[in-house]
Amino acid sequence: MRALLWFLALFGLAAGAALLAGNNQGTVTLFLPPYRVDLSLNLVLATLALGFVLLHLALRGLSALFSMPRQAQRWRLQQRERAMHAAVLDALTHQQAGRFLRARKAAEAALQQEEMLAASGHPVQHAGKLRATAHLVAAESAHALQDRTTRETHLQQLLKETEAREAQETREGVQLQAARWALADRDPQAALQWLDAMPQGASRRTLALRARLKATRLSRQTLPALETARLLAKHRAFSPEAAHLILKGLALELIQGAHDPVQLQRAWAELEPAEQTMAEVAIQAGHRLAALEGDVALSRQWLQPVWDELLRAPKLREQVPVLVKLIHALEEGFGAEAGASDLQWLERIEAAQRQHPESAELKYLAGIACLRHQLWGKAQQLLAQAQGRLQDAELRRNAWRALAALAEQRGDSVASQQALREAALL
Repeated sequence: MRALLWFLALFGLAAGAALLAGNNQGTVTLFLPPYRVDLSLNLVLATLALGFVLLHLALRGLSALFSMPRQAQRWRLQQRERAMHAAVLDALTHQQAGRFLRARKAAEAALQQEEMLAASGHPVQHAGKLRATAHLVAAESAHALQDRTTRETHLQQLLKETEAREAQETREGVQLQAARWALADRDPQAALQWLDAMPQGASRRTLALRARLKATRLSRQTLPALETARLLAKHRAFSPEAAHLILKGLALELIQGAHDPVQLQRAWAELEPAEQTMAEVAIQAGHRLAALEGDVALSRQWLQPVWDELLRAPKLREQVPVLVKLIHALEEGFGAEAGASDLQWLERIEAAQRQHPESAELKYLAGIACLRHQLWGKAQQLLAQAQGRLQDAELRRNAWRALAALAEQRGDSVASQQALREAALL
């Protein structure tokens, strides 16, 4: 449609010009004494138009002729810039492909091209980011090639290039990469220094938190590692199952690292409620407190949520491994006590045994509790019922030993020797 309108407009213009030129009777007279020249007005107008066109073309030609050196220089600069960008792309491509030596050479070639452009007085507008990228690729390639000297050289150049405020994001990436290199060198302290130097917002990003978790675990800083793992779990950096395993492992490590009851209580207070209710964590804390000869009542206070959770389980038989560990922890507490102390726990254990009469483990625990409280007859009955159905070898061994002690108590040396013989065979 637009072409048709242009065609109609040109047709009208041509028709108007033809009418004007065909009826134009004007003349132009030039007096050049003693001569007189008469010219048609149409011829004068055509000559002027043609002269204007020729003059315009001549000026354009001269302009093009005089601008050729400038265009040649611009073309050479363009070629250098293209070669520089091509070198950076080659460096990135070689790095991704694992050809680290080629990647480093390409990055260094890009740096040389940029220096030549800057020396010629025609620096690239984004020269800072380009140099930082090239230095980073060269440093990463040198790290992969185990060339620490070259890596540190490019790292220092990177830090200089990213000192400006507008290069803050690039600097954060450099610091994070330097922390990862330090972790690869098994130097967690250097990695933590790089991470601490990052701004607060950048240090809470997922990649930075992952690096901090590795560094704190390598340096045996269990509590900072646990705090970092909590942040990562909060940011959903792990799956729920992985987060649970990591938090449980760090909590166990924190408890195991305590060397006296006070330190253990301090470590327990550092745990969050969700971590304190983990069965393995609470049982390990109870074991550790008993091993350190701490307060038995406090140990059972830690174990009570696990005990209540197990009894609420719809299928207690599926929780036997955890129940066995819990029984070992409670049994250590019974061994530390004397007389008829802690009747509340005895009542709690007996109520659980009546609630789950099919559980041999609960029968065993009730029997041990009765034995510690000098309820000889009841202890004999419960242990005799339990020892044949216990799945854990250590519990069976302890049951035979308890039966031997009960036989010795009533003066039956034959039964005592037989029970000790059965315990020794396990």
